[in-house]
Amino acid sequence: MADETEQFSATQREAGDGAPGAIAAFPYDRMTVERFRAAFPRARWREDLGAWFVPGATAARRLNAWSSREWTGVLAHADDRGRDAFVFEPLVSRYLEVADDLVVRTPYSRAVVAELRQVPWARWDPASKAWRVPFRSLEELRRRWPAIEDAARRAEPEERRKREASRRAAPEHADRLAEAAERRRNRYPVPEDALPPLGRVLQTHAGCVVFEVVTGEVVEPEVAARFYPGVAAGAGTLVGAIRRRPTHDELVRAWPAREEAGPAETERGWWQPTIKVLREERRRAASTERARATRRSAQRGSHAVT
Repeated sequence: MADETEQFSATQREAGDGAPGAIAAFPYDRMTVERFRAAFPRARWREDLGAWFVPGATAARRLNAWSSREWTGVLAHADDRGRDAFVFEPLVSRYLEVADDLVVRTPYSRAVVAELRQVPWARWDPASKAWRVPFRSLEELRRRWPAIEDAARRAEPEERRKREASRRAAPEHADRLAEAAERRRNRYPVPEDALPPLGRVLQTHAGCVVFEVVTGEVVEPEVAARFYPGVAAGAGTLVGAIRRRPTHDELVRAWPAREEAGPAETERGWWQPTIKVLREERRRAASTERARATRRSAQRGSHAVT
């Protein structure tokens, strides 16, 4: 009953002229509106609120009492109408079963979940591992069903395997693998004759970093041009430097540049960040560190329970 009556809400408040009353909101149904108007003849529709306004100091209490008496019957009537409509024009799909309500069972898909969350009264049932949709929501489910069924088909394991095989066969797949391998090395090319200071927050074409060590490993020109196009070696040689993301504390203590970097500094590949850049990097670092702390706390909690 709680899942159903939550579709009706009554909130005590004053009208614009200060008169006491309550607002009532519920899904539109002609018969429901007629019964509501019969029970509350002084109620008036408020366009600014998108709801009904019932005057009176005890309006909210009277509205909730009416809801508890009437709403079950209203929903049962709506279910009967939806069931009759389904018999007249059934919705046939391998993803849909008919029981006391409509049972939607599909492979997991974010698109399916997003669509079903927009269907009134639809709910996830962990016991049956399916979505349960009452017949009163048939028309909205029918309207969204083409998108739900298409997303479900795409989420089938065989379809996923086909897409994965197609992705691996694409020419750009090798490029993605090479890029991922280069990223895992945590290196950045720097000119051999213009090495960056270690342990300081610096800005690069990859964002703010802290260089920990210069390995001296030569970065081939074709590799630099492919993955680090902003860095120019000129007539010199590019060597690898191991980098990491700075912590929030390091970003707070970093000294900002007074002005934007010039062409010579950006071609070199590293330069001192401005206060604008540091502020944005601090915001991101703080968010990342909060998320990590939350995950660690959750993991400690789960270990304590076990």
